[in-house]
Amino acid sequence: MPPRTVLTQRQKRLGSELRRMRTAAGMSAEYAAGLLGVDRSRISNMESGQRGINAERLRKLACNCDCTDETYVEALVEMAEPSQAGWWERYRGSLPQGLLDISETEAYAVRLRGANTVHVPGLLQTPEHAMAIFRAVVPQLPEHEVALRLAHRTERQSMITRDDPVPYVAVIHEAALRMQFGGRDVARGQLKYLLEVSEWDHVTVLVIPFDHGAFPGAGQTVVYAEGPVRQLDTVQIDNSHGPDFLYAEGQLAKYRAQLDLLEGLALSPERSRDFIREIAHHL
Repeated sequence: MPPRTVLTQRQKRLGSELRRMRTAAGMSAEYAAGLLGVDRSRISNMESGQRGINAERLRKLACNCDCTDETYVEALVEMAEPSQAGWWERYRGSLPQGLLDISETEAYAVRLRGANTVHVPGLLQTPEHAMAIFRAVVPQLPEHEVALRLAHRTERQSMITRDDPVPYVAVIHEAALRMQFGGRDVARGQLKYLLEVSEWDHVTVLVIPFDHGAFPGAGQTVVYAEGPVRQLDTVQIDNSHGPDFLYAEGQLAKYRAQLDLLEGLALSPERSRDFIREIAHHL
């Protein structure tokens, strides 16, 4: 089959893990090609995500790279196996690739953690709040694309509303709670919904008040998606140009430590709910 022309984030990630495994073992691409019985360009395409790798070849590569972490190897095998198209594929060609990558990353996470300074996390937004955000972008989106983004965001939220929800910890700064996207009524409805979901067993909402002062990552929106093994965790950073995905070992360690610190700095879940109620009361 010809190389893929459209790559998903998961395919890119598998390729990067294959490259990491090979280079950590000091194995050349030429040697790996001979080992797997393919040409040199095939190794390059596998490591870029443009071509897949079957389970037999993957395990053979891992064995010859002296990778003894069987749980990690089996997680890679699962990534390499053909899977049915995710729900987000329905939006391909209609929405930016970055939005589809976010959905895919969340869909394969076993736990989600996040920190938001200005926006309520997308997974916790009401439709009215999300609509107001989509209508505030520059250049202005046509209404049909606003509707598409809202539909996509609503499907993303199934991660925490379905019968087998993913555990989610959201650290939210007071600034995000006071932003009145869509006006007072919409803001009040958003805070009411935050209070509701914060009572769910699998959702933890933690607030950082203004008077806590400086904190790491101020101004950043960070989502930490935990994979089946720690090596396959992913950090997503929001930017004006779209999301960036980070998974170098040092980057993962940095953002784990940052989120640990923020969760320790924030109010407890009970005090966070009281804080949100107080803000809503004065709207």
